[in-house]
Amino acid sequence: MPVAPSKKNTENVAKYADMLSAMGTEPRLRIMRLLLSAHPDGLVVGDIQSELEIPNSTLSHHLEKLKNEDLVNVRRESTFLRYTANAEALQELLQFLYAECCTRNKAVKPQNIVQLCR
Repeated sequence: MPVAPSKKNTENVAKYADMLSAMGTEPRLRIMRLLLSAHPDGLVVGDIQSELEIPNSTLSHHLEKLKNEDLVNVRRESTFLRYTANAEALQELLQFLYAECCTRNKAVKPQNIVQLCR
C-alpha cells in the first residue's frame, strides 16, 4: 500500500519542481552549464553575455529567475555583479532525483550517471 506523502515531502516536491522549471528553458540551462564550468569563481554578467550571446535585458531576466529559485548566487564586486552556480542547491536537487531512480528501485544504475559525468 502506498505511503501518504508528508507535508515536508510535498513542499520539497514543489520546490524541486520550481527549480527544474527555472532551468527548463534553453538559455537558462546554458547559463547553468556555463556557471558550473566556471565554478567556484563564477562569472560577471558581461562575461556571461559575451560567452552566450544573450541580449543584456534578456540575460538579466534569466539570471533573476535562476536566482529566485536559489540556483545561482550573486554578489556585487564594485560595479559588477558576479554570478555563481549554487552547488549546494543543485546537489540537493540531484539527491532528490537520485533517491528514487537509483536507490529504491534501481531504475537507473548509479554507475551510469557517474560515467556520464566523466
